Amino acid sequence: MSENLNLPGWLEEVESELKNNILGFWKARTIDNTNGGFIGAMNADGEIEEGADKSLVLNARILWTFAAAYRKYGQEEDLHMAERALEQLEAYFVDNEFGGFYWMIHPDGTPSEDKKQVYGQAFVIYALAEYIRATDNHEPLQLAEEIYRLLERYAYDPVHTGYVEALSREWSETDDLSLSGKDLNERKSMNTHLHVLEAYTNLYRIWKPEGLRLKLKELIEVHLKLILNMESGHFKLFFDDEWNSQSTDVSYGHDIEGSWLLWEAAEVLGDRELLNQVRSAALKMAVATLEEGTDEDGAIYNELHADGRLDDSKDWWPQAEAMVGYLNAYQISEETRYLHAAQRSWNFIRDYIVDRTGGEWHWQVFRSGEPNLSQQKVGAWKCPYHNSRACLEAIERLESITRSYSQV
Repeated sequence: MSENLNLPGWLEEVESELKNNILGFWKARTIDNTNGGFIGAMNADGEIEEGADKSLVLNARILWTFAAAYRKYGQEEDLHMAERALEQLEAYFVDNEFGGFYWMIHPDGTPSEDKKQVYGQAFVIYALAEYIRATDNHEPLQLAEEIYRLLERYAYDPVHTGYVEALSREWSETDDLSLSGKDLNERKSMNTHLHVLEAYTNLYRIWKPEGLRLKLKELIEVHLKLILNMESGHFKLFFDDEWNSQSTDVSYGHDIEGSWLLWEAAEVLGDRELLNQVRSAALKMAVATLEEGTDEDGAIYNELHADGRLDDSKDWWPQAEAMVGYLNAYQISEETRYLHAAQRSWNFIRDYIVDRTGGEWHWQVFRSGEPNLSQQKVGAWKCPYHNSRACLEAIERLESITRSYSQV
């Protein structure tokens, strides 16, 4: 076993964190007993923000999280949480007239933002596929197939490939493209394509028509050829229709997340030649993040801006993705520096990101290690997906690595 690594202890810590803190928090603190479903927002002090809208992303990610937990542990209370999220999606987020899902709803269930954000549609596919994997109930597959076909009909660019960011409620062109207030209002983005890739990967696990296979293969190739700068090991972030880059910022969290999601997609697809290409890309991205985007404490920075300004604060989700990305890099390279980097990621999460007082994880800590208490604990983007997935992935990977060590 690699020097200074206690894999069983690390594994035990991660599993305890997942079960007792992350899943426990969401089960105990986020049920909306007034309006049904789940609350829309909670501040850093644990106070529910009454009247907050509920986001499609939050509800889809809750569904994915508890379906994945149920698939791993078989606990009925996790299944109940997943079914509660599924019921909310089907009862209030579905657009029964035009198809697809609303971006945001009011607490009473009426839509507050009715545009069809492709990112959000993708997360519903991702979550429905996970629910089917966990329960072997294929009834929601019809809905997942419907969203897939809507994306291919309306969001896909048949001339230049890829997917537009957003469309109107009626699936027509819209000028309101941006995913959030911090994103550029451009036609295409890395972020949306990464999560369509993630969604199609999970969908292909349970449904294997030739059309989906070809789309998943194309998405991997789009990332390798158009989104990734192979020379630098960084994703380009925003594009026009013809894939001309509109930004030179670097997002370290997306780079390391993309490194393992691309590998996962290629593995599920089963294309050996493409898998070899992805292996080179994944390691290029991992080493770029490790050497350029990692602080002395093992955490990764948020972003490097085009003008050279470094956002050296540390949000929860890049740290979660770094642990998985570095574990993946170790597994495909057997270079122990990645295994050490993954453990340093976990140590930083454990010591600074986990909220020992209020539960769950802080959204952000400053470089000093102090949490930014102005950020939400629960919200449209603060969901149980990045951290629960990181724990589930780490558990599976650490178990595999431990087995391989014991066989040496």
